Amino acid sequence: MAKGHRPRRGSLAFSPRKRAKSHVARFRSWPESSGEPKLQGFAGYKVGMTHVVMIDDAKNSITEGAEISVPVTVIETPAIKVAAIRAYENTTYGDRAVTEAWSPDLDSSIERAIVMPKNHNMDKAMEKIGLLIDDGTANDIKVITYTLPISLTGVPKKKPDLMETAISGNDLKAKFEYARSILGNEVHINDVFNSGGVVDIAAITTGKGTQGAVKRWGINMQKNKHSRAGSVRQVGTLGPWRPAHVSWRVPQMGQMGYHQRTEYNKRILKISEDMDAINPSSGFINYGLVRGEYILIKGSVPGPSKRLVRLREPTRSKVSGMGEPQIAHISTQSRQG
Repeated sequence: MAKGHRPRRGSLAFSPRKRAKSHVARFRSWPESSGEPKLQGFAGYKVGMTHVVMIDDAKNSITEGAEISVPVTVIETPAIKVAAIRAYENTTYGDRAVTEAWSPDLDSSIERAIVMPKNHNMDKAMEKIGLLIDDGTANDIKVITYTLPISLTGVPKKKPDLMETAISGNDLKAKFEYARSILGNEVHINDVFNSGGVVDIAAITTGKGTQGAVKRWGINMQKNKHSRAGSVRQVGTLGPWRPAHVSWRVPQMGQMGYHQRTEYNKRILKISEDMDAINPSSGFINYGLVRGEYILIKGSVPGPSKRLVRLREPTRSKVSGMGEPQIAHISTQSRQG
């Protein structure tokens, strides 16, 4: 008799599969880098997908030097603004935020996302951060940035998205001076990333609500005679009688989608402001027309259209980039059918 073989259905790598706390993805680590200080992250809004015809510049590829069709994701990346500077100190429980210096020149829409501190003295907070750096208490400087979707993009959203962004470099004083120079000002995508570079992308996937075990874990449907509970779309057993406990490894119904996912080493094929080169005549489905700066990412990106997408300098990349590719054609064919 043949030996039965049944690999498990579904990956346990992303358990527990519960809803993300916020639609703003969170980076829990930032790459260590030296050199001139600059922002290590940016944010944009997913538009949709198209394809480009480019010259294959991958070494040792069987199509190297030839024209190939590559699927790309369009992300609209309008300028973001810096709202505050945050100083951290190292404690026995990890890094802890010590103080913040908020800019007095903020967009009025930021009050929709956060309660602004009252009677905040920016100069006094700046002086405190400087003293913490001088006496060695502070060990890191980061900034709080926010987007302006309603005024710069096609996303009908009045509430800006706030996020914490790290600054590259090892010199705290240099990082603090750089943070002071951009406080309250706009930062563009060209100030952070270049065409042909590699980035990490984090976003919240498309939510699918509560789904059963067949769709959620990919288990096989039962035969009719094996289903005693009246349903063929459930697992055959929840486990043994003893111990009387249902393991979390058993495929069951529950939340599917709306999870944070991070994809590593995604290549930026193009950074541009030419809207006519990318917009279809009827606009992108569920988004409309791109109104400003945008980037083309090779491959797919998590989440639906209009979802916030965060970009970060790569943490696992062995190469900094392959240079700007030669793009011969960008498809603007309508997706409306």
